[in-house]
Amino acid sequence: MAQRTSIALLSGGLDSATAAALALESGDQVIGLSFDYGQRHQRELDAAASVADHLGLAEHHCIRVNLAAWGGSALTDAAIDVPVSGVQDGVIPPTYVPGRNTVFIAIGLSLAEARQAERLVLGVNAVDYSGYPDCRPDYLNAFQNLADLASKAGRENHGTRLWAPLVAWSKTRIVEEALRLNVPIQTTWSCYSGGETPCSLCDSCRIRDAALREAGRPDLCSKR
Repeated sequence: MAQRTSIALLSGGLDSATAAALALESGDQVIGLSFDYGQRHQRELDAAASVADHLGLAEHHCIRVNLAAWGGSALTDAAIDVPVSGVQDGVIPPTYVPGRNTVFIAIGLSLAEARQAERLVLGVNAVDYSGYPDCRPDYLNAFQNLADLASKAGRENHGTRLWAPLVAWSKTRIVEEALRLNVPIQTTWSCYSGGETPCSLCDSCRIRDAALREAGRPDLCSKR
């Protein structure tokens, strides 16, 4: 039986690295796909390249899609402050990037069909994050229906499946799996800022650091 191929969207963060590692553990040949979308800094793209190299991915592509051209997010527009006051229940924060996952998944599906990949691996998580609309199970289910209709492979009943293994996991469980899989946590970059070291103040740093402490690895926190 031929080895299954997966395309993993690789942001450079902990979640996408862990999802890619899970695909590798299942025996897949994994191709990484990252995006230079006009984010505030290049640290996460540098991290994505390092993670791809560490995991031994078959290929790693970085595609430029300039979502910063129209802004609308604290991650693409320097005029919008990155929030540091913590996650608020029921409020989608300004770090949400309009249409980001829709664009990324569409391009990922294009690469997957070209490579005859059976799965598109996504590190999205709907539990510990801020309720982004494009990280929720109903969104993924709807996109799967679209993917099946939008491609030649899908119409022939062998289209790419969206696989989001972390979608319902707590951040602590993600950290524990990353440790088990020897994901290079210290190499990943989750901070919304692009300084020499993670800021420890933004929502992403706070959530990550809390999970690392709960998992017994405070030594990997942004500020120890």
